[in-house]
Amino acid sequence: MAPRTTLSCIAKELNLTAATVSRALNDHPKISAHTKESVLQAAKRMHYKKNRIASSLRSGKSHMIGVIIPSTQMNFFGSVVHGIESIANTRGINVLIVQSNEHYLQEVQGMEALQAARVDGILVSIAKETVDFSHFRDAEKRGIPLVFFDRSHDNLGIPSVVVDDYKGAFLATENLIRQGYRRIAHIAGPQHVKVCHDRLMGYMAALQANHLPFEPSLVFAGDITLEAGRQAAGYFMSLPHPPDAAFAVEDFSALGLLKGIKEMGLAIPGEFGIVGFANEGFGEHTSPSLSSIDQQTVLMGKEAASLLLQLIDEQGNGHKASARIVLDPLPVYRESSGRKYNS
Repeated sequence: MAPRTTLSCIAKELNLTAATVSRALNDHPKISAHTKESVLQAAKRMHYKKNRIASSLRSGKSHMIGVIIPSTQMNFFGSVVHGIESIANTRGINVLIVQSNEHYLQEVQGMEALQAARVDGILVSIAKETVDFSHFRDAEKRGIPLVFFDRSHDNLGIPSVVVDDYKGAFLATENLIRQGYRRIAHIAGPQHVKVCHDRLMGYMAALQANHLPFEPSLVFAGDITLEAGRQAAGYFMSLPHPPDAAFAVEDFSALGLLKGIKEMGLAIPGEFGIVGFANEGFGEHTSPSLSSIDQQTVLMGKEAASLLLQLIDEQGNGHKASARIVLDPLPVYRESSGRKYNS
């Protein structure tokens, strides 16, 4: 194995001091353009790799940020990460990704691992199991900048980038009403998760605004899974007066519901309409294609990364930012809720 190229190796090659080489590589204004170019060419020729650990110890910055996502199975989070990385890459920032698998303990461990890796800040979408938020408070006390995305918690005062879940749920439910459905059910998520609660509230508000009664029996308590959607289908159809449509808190539950309703022999959208939330990639390929609410995921990732990097840059100035960026939901109505267009 060839020995690692160091600053001293480049300095010896060019008959310069190691300090001059270091300044040239860091674009120091007192180093001439000619010297900088010579150093850069030599570094490239000699396959020099910057020692990030040593650099971070000198600057106090690791040039890394951490991201905690609940699941890699959802295209939603992959799309958000794509947005995050597109911003981080322009700044030469590396991104470390941790998956909580929706578990509180794994989220806590992820926070600890990222801090041990000396990341400059952390982006988090809270796991559905999490009801104790002390690990976020602890990170704040250690001076770690935090930003929530998609799933946040208002009482913590931590900056966040979210979509207007209430508005998205209202639009989804109203779409079903305008298509002629009248008994509209809802597959809810865990109500301690803010996005799930806001979507339930938006569903209820749309019913009220259109003079339809809210019936608690038409709300199925799900857990953000495909199986929850299948179970909801059985529950809804077992009611004395079954619904003729449903808005699901997210697309996996909506997909399970679609499969379950079809297996019971009901026509979608003719006899039963469905709208999900998140606009997962599979939605346009189901049969019928799934109506959903797009959360502008790439933009969400870009906004979250930009906000975190701003907090990192402003760290130490005595100002604590408390920004909340709310993105507009974008309806994507397809076949599963288009009764008027399929009759």
